[in-house]
Amino acid sequence: MKAIDIRNKFLNFFEKHGHKIIPSASLIPENDPSVLFTTAGMQPLIPYLLGAKHPEGDKLTDYQKCVRTVDIEDVGDNRHLTFFEMLGNWSLGSYFKEEAIKMSYDFLTKELHIPVEKLSVTCFAGDEDAKRDTVSAECWKKVGIPEERIYFFGKDNNWWIAGEEGPCGPDTEMFYDTGKQACGENCNPSCDCGKYVEIWNNVFIKKKKKPDGTYTKLTQRNVDTGLGLERMAMLLQGKETPYEIEIFAPIMKRLEEIAKVDEIQSRRIVAEHLRSSMMIIADGGRPSNIDRGYVLRRLIRRMTRHLRKLEIDLNEISNLVDLYVENLKEMYPELKENKEIIKNVLIEEKNKFMRTLENGEREFNKAVERIKKEGKNKIDGQTVFNLYETYGFPQEITIELAKENGVELELEKFDELYKAHQEKSRLGAKQKFKGGLAEQNEQTTQYHTATHLLHQALRQVLGEHVKQSGSNITTERLRFDFTHPQKVTPEELKKVEQIVNEQIQRDLKVTCEEMSLDEAKATGAIGLFESKYGDKVKVYTIGDFSKEICGGPHVERTGEMGKFIIKKEEASSSGVRRIKAILEK
Repeated sequence: MKAIDIRNKFLNFFEKHGHKIIPSASLIPENDPSVLFTTAGMQPLIPYLLGAKHPEGDKLTDYQKCVRTVDIEDVGDNRHLTFFEMLGNWSLGSYFKEEAIKMSYDFLTKELHIPVEKLSVTCFAGDEDAKRDTVSAECWKKVGIPEERIYFFGKDNNWWIAGEEGPCGPDTEMFYDTGKQACGENCNPSCDCGKYVEIWNNVFIKKKKKPDGTYTKLTQRNVDTGLGLERMAMLLQGKETPYEIEIFAPIMKRLEEIAKVDEIQSRRIVAEHLRSSMMIIADGGRPSNIDRGYVLRRLIRRMTRHLRKLEIDLNEISNLVDLYVENLKEMYPELKENKEIIKNVLIEEKNKFMRTLENGEREFNKAVERIKKEGKNKIDGQTVFNLYETYGFPQEITIELAKENGVELELEKFDELYKAHQEKSRLGAKQKFKGGLAEQNEQTTQYHTATHLLHQALRQVLGEHVKQSGSNITTERLRFDFTHPQKVTPEELKKVEQIVNEQIQRDLKVTCEEMSLDEAKATGAIGLFESKYGDKVKVYTIGDFSKEICGGPHVERTGEMGKFIIKKEEASSSGVRRIKAILEK
């Protein structure tokens, strides 16, 4: 069964069970600083899990495009992906465990025709924060899973939360038995031996984790589920890896045909990173040296490096994009719509990387000259690390050049410096992206409303070409990205700031209406990331000044917000500017 057939079966099944189909949100999160990309289906729905009413009701289903960056270095093996699709169904205060489990079982056994004997499940074992989930276990027995294939595990396995804080709860997970030999007498779904593969996760969200680590009870009980599309297609098609399913197969075949070096790991890296990069670019992402732009740059450069390793002409990138667009146009029509933009971004970044390699090679040659003058034959680890950090020079290429020049590298020291660099980056990211939509409080609500005022003020001062391309809100400040071809002048910034403060001083009333997307557009509402909207949307109107389609939290009147102060304006990426601002009481 092809991936798109699984997707359609899933959406149709839940639609028949009273769920409204909603579109996938963008990979670029809207007003959620807790992550660089949309990493799970629940992420765009956090406000509704916390109690806000969704325009489409309390039972939803969707497919969600996701990117997870922690797996970049693992891509190339037989299973890791950075971009993947997650299928999900949602209960926002409607049904709970029994109904969710019954529907999951029916979909797997009746729609996908998976034999019951292939299925095992896990439930939460309980701890001081929540009791043992015997209810889920009983529900599984009732539908037909025997007791010996029902397992209980702790928080590491059967508790789900997106990030450090926010909506969370116990989960029950479904596993597919591949038929491989058990790794031992105690082999079970928590093993990594490959016998059991997780295929679906039902999270029963009834709590919220606070920043201090304690839990509070939510006003409603929710169900959040996630089924990985590529993994399910792989299992149902009897394939060993996702790279063998129809999503990747044509590109893998083409790479094998044009490569002069037979290296399957490199072919997988090229195929995976190219698809991920194309999806991010199609949703508005652009390469840069910070945040998600840096991740995209890293994906493109790693792909380029492995194209070189395969000895494939880099001009083939354009043809590979064409092949992917043709293959995936039914699943992701946005790739076809943005094909030329995708090509231009990839080729420009490839060219920049080639210049980086030239600069890095120059510095490497200087290092070789220096050590030879000193009568040595080993480049120290600090120099190898500097090549990586300062020039973006990949370690693999440094190793290749060292072999060509007959010199050695102090790699132990490099590894030590690299690990310290990674830890520093991890801690920095953890601090930088704290908060998010899960942290809805007075400050973040005010800052979110301020982005609406800022957006409209920018359009008045700079022109209607200005569109929001992302935002990042914490309790201390807002960061707002917008399309504009050149630096905003100090005079323009002062005017923008003045307009926003005028609207705050006017103490405008903020109102919300639910309507169809067409009706919203007819009223003149600005729509951000329009592809994510369903049949009904929320339109927030701020007096006579601003009207936007949005789902985030807002103040009741602008007078609550304090003085708006722009602290910085800078480039974010090509054609995109960034403003950082605060609200001062």
